[in-house]
Amino acid sequence: MTKVNKTEALSGSHTSFSEAIIQWQKKHGRHGLPWQQSRDAYRVWLSEVMLQQTQVATVIPYYERFLASFPDVISLANASSEQVMAHWSGLGYYTRARNLHACAKQVVKEYNGVFPPEPELLAQLPGIGRSTAAAIAAFSYGVRAAILDSNVKRVFTRAFGIDGITSSKAIENELWLRAESLMPEGVKQIQSYTQGLMDLGATLCARTKPRCSDCPLQNRCVALATNRVADLPAKKLKRAIPTKKIVMLILLKDQHVLLEKRPDCGIWGGLFSLPELLFNEQGMTKQASLHIERHFGHLDSITPMRKVLHGFSHYKLEITPYRCNLTARSNTISEDTHVWYPLEQCEQAPLPAPIKKLLLGMMA
Repeated sequence: MTKVNKTEALSGSHTSFSEAIIQWQKKHGRHGLPWQQSRDAYRVWLSEVMLQQTQVATVIPYYERFLASFPDVISLANASSEQVMAHWSGLGYYTRARNLHACAKQVVKEYNGVFPPEPELLAQLPGIGRSTAAAIAAFSYGVRAAILDSNVKRVFTRAFGIDGITSSKAIENELWLRAESLMPEGVKQIQSYTQGLMDLGATLCARTKPRCSDCPLQNRCVALATNRVADLPAKKLKRAIPTKKIVMLILLKDQHVLLEKRPDCGIWGGLFSLPELLFNEQGMTKQASLHIERHFGHLDSITPMRKVLHGFSHYKLEITPYRCNLTARSNTISEDTHVWYPLEQCEQAPLPAPIKKLLLGMMA
């Protein structure tokens, strides 16, 4: 592991590094992204949260729809959770949406709808970590603060030849020291530098197929000089991913489908989905029929559909959908947790992407 002398790192001896990033960003970086057209902290915050673990091309239409419905933090704070989740549906990592809503409410309550400029205060808000807080402060208020997202970690580990898993405490501490020491002096260039680091990691210094020949750091990159670009950052050992099998019931009556609200915690937290049963290899259709008659209404017909596979970070989900036509609905279904939703409006419903795709495909 490459060691960093703290005194040297904090001395500002890496000025040429920041200058290289700044000059490259001004000529070759991204300048036309929707959230770059304003320094409004609300818009910067919204984009930074959406961009966590999500590609720019995927984020742009969601960002624009969000702004159309919630143009400021007050309108977002006043929205219902169902409205927020419906706008987030398909973007994934739904904890971000719940934190987004909670953060908006807290900013309105504690800061009168104005995001504070201090990174330390921003980092105390729901869903905003140290790096995101720094990005918001830098882009919105020109505050000199260091970022360290996954793209920046990749740039640093390759540029300085840093071995080890980046999520380990020792390596992360070293990377934060690098991040803080490499910033340009003063605040004049902090926005170009911060954007340049993000752009470099997202475009040239990509995880696969990096374009080293176009990189402004190629003459100082340790990984390139030692032929270790493909090896850095160090990769975690892959674990076998288990598969969870479930049955989902598509309960239909009068062009409506029964949706069930999921708990706030866990996968798809706060979204609506379809009622579930644990999968059983034997007699599943009979079990599903009995469950429907007991809880949801009188069954007319039940038909198994093609399986749906969906991957999460820690496991795979295998869904066996059953199309279930009812002759009558049960009067005992809880209105707090269930809703009969018009099929024709499912595209706007707060549903997980695979469930929305399933329902829309069934209607096609």
